[in-house]
Amino acid sequence: MKVAFIVNNEYTTPQLMQLLKAAGIDYYTRWDNARGKGQGTEPHLGAGGFGSTNSVMMIAFRDTEPLEALIREIEAVNCTIKRPDDRIRLFQLPLDRIV
Repeated sequence: MKVAFIVNNEYTTPQLMQLLKAAGIDYYTRWDNARGKGQGTEPHLGAGGFGSTNSVMMIAFRDTEPLEALIREIEAVNCTIKRPDDRIRLFQLPLDRIV
């Protein structure tokens, strides 16, 4: 089992939701208005010169095929996004248990 955390600029959330649908994923937990700064990217602080915020999504996977499909979808979209700061990030971790 795996868990994935996906971080994206909030204005790309509709596009991310389409990627989930294409990968056959209809389950997730999402936190909006997340603030922070990625390594080598501009901050997303929700105010001032850095007015945008991020959305964070957590998805637990019992089976890896939907996760692999989502990764393929994200990689394909990220190839079309020119600014690295605007790319969708996916962080994959092992998941020991779902209760």
